[in-house]
Amino acid sequence: MAAPFDHNDDTVIVVIGTGAGGGVLSNELAQRGISVVALEAGGRYLPEDYINDEWESFGQLAWLDPRTTSGDWRVARDFSGLPAWIVKAVGGTTTHWAGASIRFQDHEWKARTNYGPVQGANLLDWPIDGAEMAPWYDLAEKKLGVTRTNNLAGLPGNNNYKVFEAGAKALGYKEVHTGRMAINSEEYDGRMACQQTGFCFQGCKWGAKWSAAYTDIPRGEATGNLEVRSKAHVARILHDDSGKVTGVEYFDEAGNLQMQKARAVCVAGNSFESPRLLLNSASSMFPDGLANSSGQVGRNYMRHMTGSVYGVFDKPVKMWRGTTMAGIIQDEARHDPSRGFVGGYELETLSLGLPFMAAFLDPGSWGREFTTALDAYENMAGMWIVGEDMPQETNRVTLNHDVKDQWGLPVANVHFSDHPNDIAMRNHAYSRGTAVYEAVGATRTFPTPPYPSTHNLGTNRMSENPRDGVVNKWGQTHDIPNLFVSDGSQFTTGAAENPTLTIVALAIRQADHIAGEMSRGNL
Repeated sequence: MAAPFDHNDDTVIVVIGTGAGGGVLSNELAQRGISVVALEAGGRYLPEDYINDEWESFGQLAWLDPRTTSGDWRVARDFSGLPAWIVKAVGGTTTHWAGASIRFQDHEWKARTNYGPVQGANLLDWPIDGAEMAPWYDLAEKKLGVTRTNNLAGLPGNNNYKVFEAGAKALGYKEVHTGRMAINSEEYDGRMACQQTGFCFQGCKWGAKWSAAYTDIPRGEATGNLEVRSKAHVARILHDDSGKVTGVEYFDEAGNLQMQKARAVCVAGNSFESPRLLLNSASSMFPDGLANSSGQVGRNYMRHMTGSVYGVFDKPVKMWRGTTMAGIIQDEARHDPSRGFVGGYELETLSLGLPFMAAFLDPGSWGREFTTALDAYENMAGMWIVGEDMPQETNRVTLNHDVKDQWGLPVANVHFSDHPNDIAMRNHAYSRGTAVYEAVGATRTFPTPPYPSTHNLGTNRMSENPRDGVVNKWGQTHDIPNLFVSDGSQFTTGAAENPTLTIVALAIRQADHIAGEMSRGNL
């Protein structure tokens, strides 16, 4: 482990957050000989600490600091303090994720061009494309050990997958398999193969699923160039009279306010906390928050178009056994406006434990219809829908000055309302998911509402023109050259794919850029 860096050392790069963006970036910089201080608001947990119980795991890993929610989504009514499940721990949401690792399709990098103007949507082309990202995706897939790439076999299918596959093939779907997953199908990179024990969301107790918590972070520390300070809650980013970022203030575990000087600052706190931090760092020079001359900080929040479909069968499925999300239908991920919407969606296997199923099936419901669904849990198969939702300026993260966190800082308010395209896509996905199960004899099917997702995107989006977004093609803020965004909040659009692989690829690419700029004397 690196010796602690001095708080007055202004040669270090400060990275805020240690998930798919910040954790990977910290390691990649450290491997290049660059001194890094990574500040993580949560504690450090390793596989031996993870809890194979959904409620207890939630209490251990989740960001439970207060938030508020508004908009017409049901989350604002049913889970107003939980707009999404975000992990507060070293490794970030790479601890609590399913492992699905899918590249964007070429057309999704240029959504504005390919979809045309969509009324009410704030579509924009990314300033990068699939060809530019291909070598970085290659590196990310090797880092994560993604199945079905680099001669790594796919994971076996559990009963949930077998039902899913049979229904898909009965409908004529062709692109059906157990997915590209960052879960070892065989021993890889010093990590054992998946043991099929389930509870993949709760942290993999075997270490078979890639997580920055036990891969990138310790490897970065081993170089002597990375110091991780856990339970360090960043309050604001500091700057000098020229507008250059000079460091950060944060509260340590004891509640004391500390200051760390920095050569550059990289913000990787997820799509809620990253814009919140930029907004909470407002000053006389930057009255609207840092990097916000465009007014786009916090705007264009995306969460993917989501929902679930469950089917009940005559015989037990026991969907909770085996890998949670090793199963995907990709045929509907194409762009085909004849379906009544732009963009596309994936269908992926999913199972929730009985307590979470009861919580998220249809909150507020009771009576025979609800209880009989739970009674049929053993005979149930489940799938999750994930599709491209439309960025909207009005879907945004703002500061709620009426609610403060334990440090006295205004909390994030998350406002979200579905775009008509989202609703049309979801209804199509519900009908296709239902058809998959009915094709193999489901006695009952039911869709569930799109409850808290961990796919939080946008809010500090990437743009070619500074007036349209917050960061450039390198995740470097348009306004402040030594301030970067290094997480999913830089996404210009969401695409139909689970975002982690793309976040990792962008982080590797950004590390290479930062190292180059430092060597050239530009940073």
